[in-house]
Amino acid sequence: MPSTNQKIGQLIAQVRQEKGLTQAEFARRLNTSQSAVNRMEHGRQNLSLETLGRISDALNKQLLSLNRGAINLHIEGGHELKGDITLKTSKNAAVALLCASLLNHGVTRFKAFPRIEEVYRIIEVLESIGVQVKWLSGNDLEIRRPAKLQLDKLNTAAARKTRSVLMLIGPLIHEFKEFKIPYAGGCKLGTRTVEPHLFALEEFGVSIVATGGYYHIKTAQKAPGEIVLYESGNTVTNNVLMAAARTTGETTVQAASGDYMVQDLSNFLRKLGVRIDGIGTPFVTVHGVQPIKKSVTFAPSEDPIEAMFFISAAVTTNSRIVIRRAPYKWIGLELLKLKKMGVKMYLSSTYKAANGITDLADITIEKHETSDLHALPEKLHPNLFPGLNPDNLPYFVPIAAVCHGRTLIHDWMYENRALYYTEMTKVGAQVELADPHRIYINGPTKFSAADVVCPPALRPASLLLIGMLAARGNSILRNVYTINRGYEDLAERLNSLGARITVLHDI
Repeated sequence: MPSTNQKIGQLIAQVRQEKGLTQAEFARRLNTSQSAVNRMEHGRQNLSLETLGRISDALNKQLLSLNRGAINLHIEGGHELKGDITLKTSKNAAVALLCASLLNHGVTRFKAFPRIEEVYRIIEVLESIGVQVKWLSGNDLEIRRPAKLQLDKLNTAAARKTRSVLMLIGPLIHEFKEFKIPYAGGCKLGTRTVEPHLFALEEFGVSIVATGGYYHIKTAQKAPGEIVLYESGNTVTNNVLMAAARTTGETTVQAASGDYMVQDLSNFLRKLGVRIDGIGTPFVTVHGVQPIKKSVTFAPSEDPIEAMFFISAAVTTNSRIVIRRAPYKWIGLELLKLKKMGVKMYLSSTYKAANGITDLADITIEKHETSDLHALPEKLHPNLFPGLNPDNLPYFVPIAAVCHGRTLIHDWMYENRALYYTEMTKVGAQVELADPHRIYINGPTKFSAADVVCPPALRPASLLLIGMLAARGNSILRNVYTINRGYEDLAERLNSLGARITVLHDI
């Protein structure tokens, strides 16, 4: 009878081979030696729960039932951060690009793709309908779709965990007269209407009826000519761009979002041969092509929201760090607001991202005196690009908490997110809820250690981690799946800056 270690080793080897990885490639992902991988696979090495968790992450597959428990973080706070951190590529761009890969009947390769839960869920959906997805070295991703997709086998469990599944509608209307996808999930931020998608796609001859836990879609393709979006949202703009990409003729979109993930998707569609004018503006014109079969490689841009996370962590813990490869133009207003609040920062000379399009710079956040930071007299609120990004607004909460004075934050775009900001009181922040959209923060704050379960929303959950980094003592942040949806190896990367975080797996 094989031992438990041998059975686990055989499972690891089987999954590794299914993923198309050599032992050497797998060893690089685990940051270990090929001989160590060989010992694991032959059952000659004892494996801790933490190691099994890392192996599952590297293989993008849960190996054992024990890994289905919650992942928690133990944070020994109060330590200054120092050094430099290189940004990963964008979560929001990545999920849109995965959906857009269905437009291409050739081979699609994405460079340096983020290994995060949100990406894993979309990959699981794509694989379930027959798409071959293979991780290559350097976190590159190769996608080969079949001639005919098997929508009847769609992984509904994975699809329900992410709102990004809505962006499958745009590509799929080109191939199916009738299909269904599950209701969208993701962050619990109140009722986020899908009506803008319905109204926009109606212009392409699409009807969508929501019933029985699914969106039932029927298509009768037509070229809309001109469209005015009911709402200037990112996912609805992406859906329309993908619908227009293979619609013969010219489609003009008014009130399009110009945000970063829309720009990345637009530049990818250009690589597929789709002509798009007005990228980054509210007026976009798409010249569709039919069919699309190309071998293309595209590098998504670095994540401006991750840049803001590290800026917030540096300011809140009063640390000097360098954030490398930041798409600074996409956080231009955020940087200006921070300067006016007294944050000292410096930008390097600029250079291009791997896609040759996006402008990057290295941002240095300097330490400050306790009296340097002050609340802004006017409220902080999000807006459409180039306004303050809605996903960056939460990171002003811990920053405002270390400022002198009273800050009003008005999060008008989401119904419930301001409610989640009050969770920061559990780590010592002085937060007053004015109504479901507005909070007041009084500073400065002396953060305190705590034991807290993550709220079910990505950005508010990550704020608790920042507060715990600043709080002296030992904190526990429980069930961090929500954070792992958007950030790759976050605990490890913060530890590289001097944080002291231990990953704990519940059994």
